[in-house]
Amino acid sequence: MKSIKHPRSLLAGLLCVALTSVFAAENKPNIILIFADDLGYGDVGCYGSNLKTPAIDRMAAGGFRATDCLVAANVCGPSRAALLTGRYPMRCGHPISRHPFPKYADYGIAPDELTMAELLKSAGYHTKMVGKWHLGFHVEGSHPLDAGFDEYLGLHSNYSTQKDRVDERTIYRNREVLEKEVPFETVTTLYTDEIVDFVKQKHETPFFIYFAHHIAHDPILPSSEFKGTSGKQGGGIFGDFVKELDHSVGRVLDAVEAAGIGDHTLIVFMSDNGPARHGSAKPLTGGKYVTMEGGHRVPGIFYWPGRIPAGQVSDAMVSSLDLLPLFCQVAGVELPAGRTFDGKDIFDLLAGKTAQSPHDYFYYYNGVNLQAVRKGSWKLHLPRTIDDQPYWAKKGAGPRKPYLSLDQPLLFDLKNDVGEKKNVISRHPEVAAELMKEAERIRQEIGDVQLVGSDQRPHGLVNPQEKGSADGTE
Repeated sequence: MKSIKHPRSLLAGLLCVALTSVFAAENKPNIILIFADDLGYGDVGCYGSNLKTPAIDRMAAGGFRATDCLVAANVCGPSRAALLTGRYPMRCGHPISRHPFPKYADYGIAPDELTMAELLKSAGYHTKMVGKWHLGFHVEGSHPLDAGFDEYLGLHSNYSTQKDRVDERTIYRNREVLEKEVPFETVTTLYTDEIVDFVKQKHETPFFIYFAHHIAHDPILPSSEFKGTSGKQGGGIFGDFVKELDHSVGRVLDAVEAAGIGDHTLIVFMSDNGPARHGSAKPLTGGKYVTMEGGHRVPGIFYWPGRIPAGQVSDAMVSSLDLLPLFCQVAGVELPAGRTFDGKDIFDLLAGKTAQSPHDYFYYYNGVNLQAVRKGSWKLHLPRTIDDQPYWAKKGAGPRKPYLSLDQPLLFDLKNDVGEKKNVISRHPEVAAELMKEAERIRQEIGDVQLVGSDQRPHGLVNPQEKGSADGTE
């Protein structure tokens, strides 16, 4: 298929000319971003799991482990849009996760949003993506190749076992079908082989790899090599799946070291949101689909021998939003003027030059609904109704979906109550008042239910909080 020029690619071309801070190619590190799917805060050994995850733990021991790493959304699509753009989903126009229904036919990441891949490509990087896209693969201008990636290989969405959804069992290379009806148990090995082979090659330019795993999203189908290897203490078949993820991480680490580029490669490991039906967010409350910490706080590990000191464990708030400015900083790319980036450059924090988070506030949206605001350890949950909730949160209230509706705000001190159990608003009304004021400010800027913000990119969906058509049907 012929490549199409879009506003996004034209703007990236202009950026290439306009860069004012360009390092010599040999000074630019390679960057590998490993992004897990539905992996909970408590699913990894170094975050307290009984399951052994030696490769991920090796990264943590050799680098920086964040205990307060937040993603900008609690579901796949919006989280990935925010990751790639460094902007909250409401700001970049992608606050809702896609479904294979007519409603989403034209819904994808906006062509004139800038991604980390485009910015790195403008600085001479070769950019490669392997894995799950989930941002409008078949929407014109929203394909990975339109978003700054030189190469793509993967299942573009979630893997589906439904008979009529063959496209969700199809491996694509770039824009072309590589193989249909791919057994899911073979996918992780296929992806990892692709990246290991790429790393082994001789590279004349620095590279950026975005490795977007399907583990540990449903269906839980580990390969035969890992079935039965974790035991009951390790979580059974789900633990087997996570062990396969860890093995893949280990293969990538080993390939980088074998290629002799370990001290010249920044590797980041993160998850897109908290756990769904499987897995654990302990000691947090909630999981995927809600704005409790269990939905937004994920494992976050940064590894770069010689540049990021080993053995760091930090409780400073960092975010997936920070990866774009971080990558641009180490690559010598100036962020373009004229647009707001919500992420911050966290390199000084990673390098041990400061212990402070660069964030004043963090905003917890559920779809298009602002549900909580945080400053430091203070987190204020805002009043909401079931009707305000997006489709993924409307049903199934229980331990993983608390506070689906709230008549009054709740204030939690996460430093002393990370499980969000004890409402302390009566003791700290001044804190609640400040956070309520900030909530209103950010609503005016990037929107809320029934409110369009001054810097909110239109998403184009009618009745966005419902999965199907305006009346909620498919």
